[in-house]
Amino acid sequence: MKRMIVHCGPDSTQMALLEDGRLVEYAAESSQRRGLVGSFFKGKVVNVVPGMQAAFVDIGQKKNAFLYIDDLLHPHLERQPRQKPAITSLLKAGQELIVQVVKDALGNKGARVTTHYSLPGRWLVYMPTAGYVAVSKKIGHEDERSRLRTIGEELRTEDEGLILRTVAENADPASIAEDLGMLRDRWSHIQATAKKIGAPSLLHHDLGMVQRLMRDIYSPETDELIMDCPEQLEQTNEFLGTMLPGKFPKLTVYEGGDGLFEHYGIRQQLEKDFQRKIWLPGGGYIVWDNTEAMTVIDVNTGRFTGGQTLEETVFQTNMEAAQEIARLVRLRDAGGIIIIDFIDMDREEHQGAVLDMLESSLDGDRTQHHVLGWTKLGLLEMTRKRVREESVLLQND
Repeated sequence: MKRMIVHCGPDSTQMALLEDGRLVEYAAESSQRRGLVGSFFKGKVVNVVPGMQAAFVDIGQKKNAFLYIDDLLHPHLERQPRQKPAITSLLKAGQELIVQVVKDALGNKGARVTTHYSLPGRWLVYMPTAGYVAVSKKIGHEDERSRLRTIGEELRTEDEGLILRTVAENADPASIAEDLGMLRDRWSHIQATAKKIGAPSLLHHDLGMVQRLMRDIYSPETDELIMDCPEQLEQTNEFLGTMLPGKFPKLTVYEGGDGLFEHYGIRQQLEKDFQRKIWLPGGGYIVWDNTEAMTVIDVNTGRFTGGQTLEETVFQTNMEAAQEIARLVRLRDAGGIIIIDFIDMDREEHQGAVLDMLESSLDGDRTQHHVLGWTKLGLLEMTRKRVREESVLLQND
């Protein structure tokens, strides 16, 4: 069961996600500035840089967006030319085009944009020009994968692409078709708007944080949403009514005397989990450091002495750390290169078990990630897609 806790303050909205009572996700969205990932713009090419095979596009933000040649070519790899053309043959300064933000501006870098358009719905992701059907890898049963793939092929036109999402497992064809129809209408509206207005202009803003959560992972049969802002809860209820007609979600307005995050122990947990040094249940601890290029995590035995031998103590500490690191990577929304310095282990089977524990503990993470394995120095290396700034804990507002 998932319990979603949403606190609305005057300057921001904060969301905490509990799975079986354990905090696994946290996000905050400013009332003044929302992220742009997923949003569509009509942009104007400012300059083309042949040496980088890239272009800078004015989308009306403080910094020009970055468009790489791979995001200009056809989204289906089999339809791309064998040899990449020069970007100057595809774009020129002053040209206007529709782009979609795939990565928010981070630090000194502007947003990254693409022409590989995608619109996520409840059951599927609609890609108007991709030309293929795919099914979420998290759907394990081959019969169900085949069923969904067949539905997708029957629904799409030749040029369209569809990805059947994890939540589409066992969904009926009519619901999937209805979702596709809504997304087609949205894409048509984006195109029509682009023909009417000049560049740079915003064409479509993706959903807010709470609605994205509802769209992506909410299950009305089992999950609960608790909010301390009746107005936004009513808006969310209306949104769910259009997305999941006939369902009766568990939506609750919190009216307690103490703060919502305090009532559910979330504030205390967040303050602990966002420290540089985080203690493990058995007495070990991890140290979390962020650099400009990567996240570095160090594991230590600390006060843990539970094993009968040093190797067993080290192994148990590392297993605990693998579970906790997987949760914290998701909770803190870490991205980019992540290096984990587990305590050295002599036995290969222990190394394999720790690697398996980390991978299995990351199964619930919706963000694309890859565990690359052990380096020659005995470090564990992984990457996680970063599209927004890493989560920063906000104080009460």
